[in-house]
Amino acid sequence: MTSKVAAAMVPCGAGPLSWTSVVDPAATLTALPVASPMSLWAASYSEARRLTVCAPAATEWTRARTTSRCASSSWKVALPATMLAAALPVCFTSTRSAATGVEEGASERVVLEPHAVAQRPRAIAPATRQGPVRDGRCINLSILLRRRMRPAPAVCIPRRAVARGARDVAGTAAKGMARRARVQWPAVTATPIRFGTDGWRGVVADDFTYENVRYVAQAVAWYLRDDPRPVVVGHDTRYCAELFAQEVARVLAANSRNVLLLDGPAPTQVTSWTLVARGAGGGVVVTASHNPPEFNGLKYKPDYGGSASPAVVAELERLTERAEREGVQAMPFEDALESGRVEMVDPLPDYEAQIARMVDLQRLRAAGLHILHEAMHGSGAGFVRRLLEGGRTVVAELHADRNPGFGGLHPEPIAQYMPEAMAMMAHGGYDLGIANDGDADRVGIVDESGRFVNQLEVMALLAMYFLEKRGMRGALVRSLTSSQMIDRLGEIFDVPVYELQVGFKYIGPKMTETDALLGGEESGGFGFRGHLPERDGVLAGLFVAEMIVEYGMPLSRILAHLFELVGPHAYARHDIRLPRDGYAQRKDEMYRRVSASPPDRLAGSGVVRTRDDDGFKFYLDDGSWALVRFSGTEPLMRVYSEAPTSRRVDELLGALEQHLGVEATAAAGASH
Repeated sequence: MTSKVAAAMVPCGAGPLSWTSVVDPAATLTALPVASPMSLWAASYSEARRLTVCAPAATEWTRARTTSRCASSSWKVALPATMLAAALPVCFTSTRSAATGVEEGASERVVLEPHAVAQRPRAIAPATRQGPVRDGRCINLSILLRRRMRPAPAVCIPRRAVARGARDVAGTAAKGMARRARVQWPAVTATPIRFGTDGWRGVVADDFTYENVRYVAQAVAWYLRDDPRPVVVGHDTRYCAELFAQEVARVLAANSRNVLLLDGPAPTQVTSWTLVARGAGGGVVVTASHNPPEFNGLKYKPDYGGSASPAVVAELERLTERAEREGVQAMPFEDALESGRVEMVDPLPDYEAQIARMVDLQRLRAAGLHILHEAMHGSGAGFVRRLLEGGRTVVAELHADRNPGFGGLHPEPIAQYMPEAMAMMAHGGYDLGIANDGDADRVGIVDESGRFVNQLEVMALLAMYFLEKRGMRGALVRSLTSSQMIDRLGEIFDVPVYELQVGFKYIGPKMTETDALLGGEESGGFGFRGHLPERDGVLAGLFVAEMIVEYGMPLSRILAHLFELVGPHAYARHDIRLPRDGYAQRKDEMYRRVSASPPDRLAGSGVVRTRDDDGFKFYLDDGSWALVRFSGTEPLMRVYSEAPTSRRVDELLGALEQHLGVEATAAAGASH
């Protein structure tokens, strides 16, 4: 039975900052007041108070033997002060040195520096004395915890059987390239690796580990085995994201894939545009998008730059299961660089040139707008400012520094996570507030008065701008959680509207099929014709800025004009967080219950139609709707409604939650 150190350590005292274990009060972790750009804690306690840390195969450990027994010792590490109260996983890399053995009963000192991810094994091996596991890179650090008990025998994760004749390095051999036996990395997943609405996501040191990242990377390598084109790999600003990206790169390189590795954090759509611009066969992005800080994930992008289709996702899941059975091929990252298999690339020139083709940047720079960009500590930091600087327009940035804890907030651009930006907009004399999520593929908008413009309104504003002001024509593609304002605009301007399941793996292909003008979903992800069948939160924000310039009026007045066209609309979403354990079973149980007993009326209105291919959406006889579905990216049940008034929305949400047996007090995240 193990428990995360992150949950078991609490800050204590002043001066040299330290954490005391709740599990074992005699164990103390002391942090020196030294700044470090990337330091996050992740490990686990066993019942014997052992601390087991695993590092990637390319990492070696500096280990010093001592001859005296020592039942009391401490471990000092450098941590930024901002992370001490955040209860988040911490990452480290070791110094590079050959490992030495440790005698029975002796203590050892391990010198670590940031950044390799530590991870929790699902099960601990039987308590037998073993030497260090070089290929598994597992080291027992029990003696580093100050204890009142005599240290128990060390426990390491045993290496599994090595495949006979298999190699950890692909066939081509550059000078100095090390060849290693292929190892089947021990499985540590709390849940199977499954791709949700957009990619695979998990909790770092629980589901999302180096081993599992390698499994998925091996699956991508096998999937692209007959494609000679390179693979683009990018990452966001989450903890150790660049190291996970290197893991992906070295697995692909060992499988004879050429890799274009982005040279710094970048929005997901920048990786997508890089693979399109450079003619790559596919792309992998290390990101958990808008998920809470403890998550990370991988997105796979096919050669068109959009989300992978359900068929591709199913094949990647099958190949990932094969990798778990057969093992992976990986080569040292430094060797991959030296051999030319991995090339570091700057993606910004290509992306900026594309944005300049989509938006009149010169006019925006000369417009004299005052814009606040809420970067939410994500990978979109600096992009709006860089694109618009050099003229009369001024861009102020908020939370543009890299903080893997996201300042204690959820990096999702909705009203409840943007109080500071909304307050600044209300009192700072800005024309527009643009917010982006963790990987900047979503957008949130705040008008000049500090009012949050919800994402349904933003999509309707964009559609109206393209159709009315730009005079463009084309289909509009929306998710079933999006607004019927889009349907009304389709009627007014005589363009088709398509309603699809949630996720750009559905919306993107439909955009390509119909040459759609705009595609979008309620989450704030919007794709545009002439760009990518993919969300771009930076470009969406620039289009809203251009809209203000073209209409020549404040955003609040443009929104009022929209309502004059389509009539009044109100909307809200309640997010009900559920435990990760048993989430799939809870989801299946809820769907079975609603299928067996769907409502025929909600809050006095009759249900005229039900859609059940992505949750349950109930269309009502007064033109309103209510919907319940489970998130494909995090353990949430979401309840939505749209109606002419906020009061009516609240009535419908309450009625549906009552039918579902959900306590109204558990609902959160409402926005009108």
